[in-house]
Amino acid sequence: MRKLKDMYKKLLTVLLFIASVALFGCQEPTSKTNGATLYKDQNWKEKLNQKLQMLGHRNWILVVDKAFPEQNAPGMEYIYVNEGLLPVLKQVLTQINLSSHVKPIIYQDKELGFITENQAKGVKQFVKESKMIFGHQTVQTMLHDSVFRKLDTESKLFKVLVIKTNETIPYTSVFLQLDCAYWNGDKEKQLRDAMNVQ
Repeated sequence: MRKLKDMYKKLLTVLLFIASVALFGCQEPTSKTNGATLYKDQNWKEKLNQKLQMLGHRNWILVVDKAFPEQNAPGMEYIYVNEGLLPVLKQVLTQINLSSHVKPIIYQDKELGFITENQAKGVKQFVKESKMIFGHQTVQTMLHDSVFRKLDTESKLFKVLVIKTNETIPYTSVFLQLDCAYWNGDKEKQLRDAMNVQ
């Protein structure tokens, strides 16, 4: 009798698992660590598109290498994508550039320009391919520690979406600060001058 009960329990567990997969798909459950949301997701492009609709001026999207640390800031949300950084970056920039409301201000680590091929195999090819992805868009550089200080300040007020890839070349992370696509600094200055506000 006990064996029969155990068999029914196992069968019920299997049926519940199948039902949960049918209802919720294969997405791994979301976990929370120190206020940051971390999840692996096969449909990360759809998730990015959904998030992009909510993000705006002063939000950030980071496309980072595998060693990029999870941080304590509650404003940071993480997606893990088991793909190379460059194809993910290309997709992210494409979606941002196709949006009607935001455009990217692009930052890279200054250290990347000083790493040799002997130190990190593939770094020169990475730099070459990333330049092709950026095209004519301006890319600013800053020291890696400066990025963390900036993000620490920004994430207290504005959401930061971190897309973590399987890239293992150091200092390859790309930091995209979102700016308004239909307004610019010149128009803002004209507005403030008209309002007599500095």
